[in-house]
Amino acid sequence: MIVWVITILGLAVRLLFIDKPEGLWNDEYISWLVASQPLTNGFLEHIKWQCHMPLYYIYLKFFMTIFSDSDLVLRITSVLAGTASIPVMYLAGREVNKNTGYFAAILTAMSSFMIYYSQEVRLYALLFLFSALSLLFTLKILKKTNIKNLSGLLISDILILLTHTIGFIYVFFNLLLVSIFLYKNFKKTIVVMWSVIGASILLSVPLILKIFTTQSFSQWWGSFTPAKFGFLMTDYFSPVLTNLVDSPAKFFYSHSPEFFICALIPAIIAGIWIVKSVIKNRINQAFLTASVSLILVMTAAALTGKLVFITKYSIEIYPVLIFLAACGAMSFKKKIWKYSLIIIFCLIHIGYLAASPISAPKIRRAQGHAIVAELIKQSGLKKGDIILLEYYPQSRFEKYFDFSDYRVISIDKGNFPEYMSPDANYSKALNDGKNIYREVFASNINPYLKYRIYTDIINNMQTGQSVLAVMLNSVAFYPSNVIMTIAADDKLYDKTPLLFLVFSHIKTQIFYDLSESLARINFRSKGEWAAIKFTKLNN
Repeated sequence: MIVWVITILGLAVRLLFIDKPEGLWNDEYISWLVASQPLTNGFLEHIKWQCHMPLYYIYLKFFMTIFSDSDLVLRITSVLAGTASIPVMYLAGREVNKNTGYFAAILTAMSSFMIYYSQEVRLYALLFLFSALSLLFTLKILKKTNIKNLSGLLISDILILLTHTIGFIYVFFNLLLVSIFLYKNFKKTIVVMWSVIGASILLSVPLILKIFTTQSFSQWWGSFTPAKFGFLMTDYFSPVLTNLVDSPAKFFYSHSPEFFICALIPAIIAGIWIVKSVIKNRINQAFLTASVSLILVMTAAALTGKLVFITKYSIEIYPVLIFLAACGAMSFKKKIWKYSLIIIFCLIHIGYLAASPISAPKIRRAQGHAIVAELIKQSGLKKGDIILLEYYPQSRFEKYFDFSDYRVISIDKGNFPEYMSPDANYSKALNDGKNIYREVFASNINPYLKYRIYTDIINNMQTGQSVLAVMLNSVAFYPSNVIMTIAADDKLYDKTPLLFLVFSHIKTQIFYDLSESLARINFRSKGEWAAIKFTKLNN
């Protein structure tokens, strides 16, 4: 009965502010775009085009087919997965005792990280559910090794592999943990299993090499810093979410009392619980070792530029960390310590969720693509006018806006090299963009971009015709003088993500070029988007 009360409360908080008026932001939009493709025409091609495995998109498509592709339906698919994880975590904790199960369920239910991703149209709530099932069956196998539990673990790990591209890292360490504990009694079975795994790894070498050698602009949002480790703990165990997309370079980026109380204290308490759980407990030590091993692999990948160290990419170990925290919290013999820490931890979470305007369910999707549709509709464009999209192509907004009456030009992540210089293509920009464009950034002069703006837009406009430039400020926030300063400093230039420089430069260059020949009519902004309308008043 208690666990169902906790689950219902967890569901209720996941439904708070579920309707996000800003619409889907980029990552969510990709989820919808892939899942909306016909199974026989485009679905597999779109999965190959992006970076994750197919299961989540099949899951999403199932609900879209039965119900609709409204934003609300899409978000509820994550609510369902996030809520289902609560009783699963109870069952995992109950493998120790009921109180540990209840507290594991409570930690999952009020986790701000899980509340956020239970409202996000992405794979992470579903992935947490599969990882929680994997944890549950791992615990069961270590107690009683039988076909039922082995099948449960095998299915759970396969589901992880079919959901997350780098899920194989977690599965590898999880199976290694199980093998070490069962080797004495199941030597032959373990040897056969690892022979199969070894053969599978050999067959998967091309895929693994592709994952770890492929470069993408999406991996250039920030360099790795040790602060990421601290944000992993605050994201997972405090109500303050910092490293959702990228995070500050320094852990103590804020000196406000709110940060110390709401972020630091819960993370420290959780850290104490985790440490307490592994003292004289070999199984918990093995769980923690496997989790740390995954973090070390992620760190190595981040240091070599293969991925950005974002908390959600390690979500497979989150159920394990919650389990360890619950074990540690329940292991205190002195009730004053046990209940004081639990009460402080829970009150901070509940207070922040209720009072903070940026608590997990209230966080706005400031990059939501419905905002662009709203800005275009408010601009007063006429049929035949021009819409200039910066950073994203037209296809990223077609769920919310019909572009058929307008001429659309996009300078986006996929084609910007065509506008930056006459001879640099995407491959060159990807591999050597910092060197190719440094002179442009240092001088703040780009004759070729100016030429393209005039030939593609200004010279083709008739008197009375307008162009609406739509820009994403969160990737184009450097003014001209700052770009020049960064380009002049080797150390600073090396640390600054290329795309921030490129689209900041494009944004300022377009503004100056359009302002030279056209009249600025109006400016509107909302969230992280801005739109400036220019009109040609004479020839």
